Amino acid sequence: MGCCNARCWLITGAVFGVALAILGGVLIPVGNIVIEGTVNKEAVIEPGTTAYDNWVAAGATVYRQFWFFTVKNPTEVIENGATPVVMERGPYTYKTRFLPKDNITFNSNHTASFVLPTVAIFDPSMSAGTEDDEVVVLNLAVAGAYSLAPKPLHGALERMMNLTNSSLFQTRSVKELLWGYTDPLMKNTVALFENGTYDGPYTVFTGKDDISKVSMIETYRGESKLKFWKDQYCDMINGTDASSFAPFVDKKKPLYFFSSDICRSVSASHMKTYSLKGIKVFRYSLLPSTLASPVDNPDNHCFCHNKEITKNCTIAGVLDISSCQNGKPIFISLPHFLLGSPILTESVQGLNPIPEHHETFLDVEPTTGFTLNFAKRIQVNMMYGPSKVITVLKKVKDYTIFPVVWLNETATLDDATADMIKGELVSKINLLSMVQKTLLGAGIAIAVLCFISYCFVKRNRNQGKLDSATY
Repeated sequence: MGCCNARCWLITGAVFGVALAILGGVLIPVGNIVIEGTVNKEAVIEPGTTAYDNWVAAGATVYRQFWFFTVKNPTEVIENGATPVVMERGPYTYKTRFLPKDNITFNSNHTASFVLPTVAIFDPSMSAGTEDDEVVVLNLAVAGAYSLAPKPLHGALERMMNLTNSSLFQTRSVKELLWGYTDPLMKNTVALFENGTYDGPYTVFTGKDDISKVSMIETYRGESKLKFWKDQYCDMINGTDASSFAPFVDKKKPLYFFSSDICRSVSASHMKTYSLKGIKVFRYSLLPSTLASPVDNPDNHCFCHNKEITKNCTIAGVLDISSCQNGKPIFISLPHFLLGSPILTESVQGLNPIPEHHETFLDVEPTTGFTLNFAKRIQVNMMYGPSKVITVLKKVKDYTIFPVVWLNETATLDDATADMIKGELVSKINLLSMVQKTLLGAGIAIAVLCFISYCFVKRNRNQGKLDSATY
């Protein structure tokens, strides 16, 4: 009787263990469904959701840091045709993108329209000097006039330069170069950037009807395609603005985003997975193919406009964005010509591209798709070249894409936001996962233990019967 009771209890235990294991197994898909439903609901851009609060206003302070390339040998370059030598000066740091999106309008097709205020406030505590610091840089007006004026007009440009005492290089304050000064040659305001304006308008999908499209840009400035590149492929507006992506990010797939600073869409690929303040994130970076020459990446053929300057489109690492800058001859690159052709760094001494300091990256939380940390690094360059008429260019041997300034727009989540994400998301997912694994593991362990014990009891019982019969 006792042996029978033992076997009954062991069978019951095994059944209970199997039930626990089944429960743990069932909780895995059920839990995933619950998590997916909750995240998808909170990822929709509409008032009352977590995504909306983060979308309207950046949760972290965004800074723009500027480094200028001050020229150490301007006289030797002009008089002797020497290779320019530059030295990096900075950073000069500004707080930016701290104002919420403006003119927000929700549309009937599950989209939202808005504009982005672009306001910059100088932060001396994070800067290497003041806005009044002076640097010797390429003369923006001279370089611009040279690029725009055909050779028959070089004589007229030479006379204007002599009348205004303009040269190839100039000394200006940081504030003047960034936000504007009246140039004697151009007779108007010249500036590298704008302050107190708006970017947009943008129209993005809210994800209400299709969460996979959340934050994706439908139109920019009222158009579904750009008009800068005169090509169907290059004028495509792909992805989001990089502040967030659709939830449940697949690291095997690239992320697409549009940047008005470079007037085009780009993609970033997964580079590594690591912990940011206790939160798992995927780091994405631009691939070398993004700014590769059309020789190495044929998809970039429509980004090459000036074949003479780019050596028949064989130079990698620079993007001529004059078509979206009202004709201003501006070339965009990564800082210090990172990922660029050797000719770029050979034409100007003092450059030292280092991926760790000069690459653009995004750190994305994979469950929500929120970007928690990023660094957008861009270098602004202009061009000058040889001339038989313009005095300051007579010693120049070839076209030179010259670095003026590079910026790092960066932000990372603060400790309070990190704690909120860990408390509201990470800890709950971890708890559910722990419960699932505990039930599954305990159930299997109990079932196996009871089964082994049952076999042991049964064997002893059979052995007892055999011994009794023998006796």
